[in-house]
Amino acid sequence: MGKIERLIAIVMILLQKEVVSANEFAKLFQVSKRTILRDMETLGLSNISIYSIHGVNGGYGIMNEYKLDKRLLSHKDLENLLVALSGLGQIRVHQEVEMTIKKIESMVNPVSPKGFIHLSFYDWEGRSEIQPILNICQQAILQNRLVSFDYMDRNGLATKRTVEPYQLHFSEMSWYLKGFCLERQAYRTFKLSRTDRLNTEKQSFIPRNDLDHSVAGNDYQARLVAVKARIAPRIQDQLLERYGRKSIDASNPEQVVATISVPQDEIGFQFLAGFGRDLRIIEPESYVADYWNFLAGIMDAYT
Repeated sequence: MGKIERLIAIVMILLQKEVVSANEFAKLFQVSKRTILRDMETLGLSNISIYSIHGVNGGYGIMNEYKLDKRLLSHKDLENLLVALSGLGQIRVHQEVEMTIKKIESMVNPVSPKGFIHLSFYDWEGRSEIQPILNICQQAILQNRLVSFDYMDRNGLATKRTVEPYQLHFSEMSWYLKGFCLERQAYRTFKLSRTDRLNTEKQSFIPRNDLDHSVAGNDYQARLVAVKARIAPRIQDQLLERYGRKSIDASNPEQVVATISVPQDEIGFQFLAGFGRDLRIIEPESYVADYWNFLAGIMDAYT
């Protein structure tokens, strides 16, 4: 964190708290107490109304008049930010997220209820291994530097790629990198768990003119087919969350029917197979036939 960022953070914290000691600031920003003292001198010279209190419970505060005039975020705003950032922390965006969460926690009213919303994500071992890859991609995006890596597509084909990185994208359970692939001369989305030996290149690049539209629209989207299936009541909630209440016909409790949109390919078949015997497709017939062949292929692997 640079000095300017630290000074802004100090002011934001003092806007929400009465008194904060130099030791607390030093621990929060991982700098020396002397550095904090110099920061306070800098803020004072900038005509920000900071005062000091000596003694055991002493520290630094900011004049109430300044708080009334300059405060931008309410406690409710900060609590909402804290909820959102806490969720991001669990999917391991970056180490700096944890620092940001601590800053906001220090700004939230101490009497506010804690833990009233809790977000939980799968704590998979592989997700922690993605962390250094995320860090490399993040820095490359900020610095407009090319990245190179070995990539294995979903069919097992291995290729070497050099990419202009533009965006990190988290979808459902996985991280993706969106960028312009120099080998394919087109925008592509790469699943980070399929990358290996990812490195930042010395060569930089100038972002392309069609960047905003192309990065937003380059996701793979297979053609969806409306599938009707009989489902067991115990999986009804899973389909409700994904497709909404309009997808479920529960007029007959003994034979609940769901109408959902699923790709007619291996990705769609794998999704449906995850429900096992709790889901049986009844139409269209062409989908039933293709899904049957997919399941038969699985059985062949065990014979």
